[in-house]
Amino acid sequence: MKQIRRVAFKMFLKPGFEKEYVKRHNEIWPELKDLLHTSGVRDYSIFHDKDTNALFAVQKVVGQTASQDLGQNPIVQKWWAHMADIMETNPDNSPKMVPLAETFHMD
Repeated sequence: MKQIRRVAFKMFLKPGFEKEYVKRHNEIWPELKDLLHTSGVRDYSIFHDKDTNALFAVQKVVGQTASQDLGQNPIVQKWWAHMADIMETNPDNSPKMVPLAETFHMD
C-alpha cells in the first residue's frame, strides 16, 4: 500500500480577484480534476488570507506526484494560462509558489 503524505504550499492572488478565483475553482475543469486524482492528489484545499492575498494550499498525496509536479502536462499548462491574469506567476504562467514545511500534525 502506498503511503499518503501531506503537501502544503502558498501562492499569491492579485488584489481584487478573490471572487473570480473562487468562481474559476468552482468551475474546475473535469479533465484537470481527473488528472489530479489519477496522479494521486487527494483531499485538496486552498485557503485565502485576505490580509496578504496569500493562498495556502494543502493536499494529501498518494505516491510521489503532487500537483506541483504536473507542470509538463498540457492540461495543467492550459489551467495556468487560464489563471495567469489573476495570480502572481512565473514566466511560464506557473503560479509563484513557496513550499511549506510541516511543523505539526494531529489526527
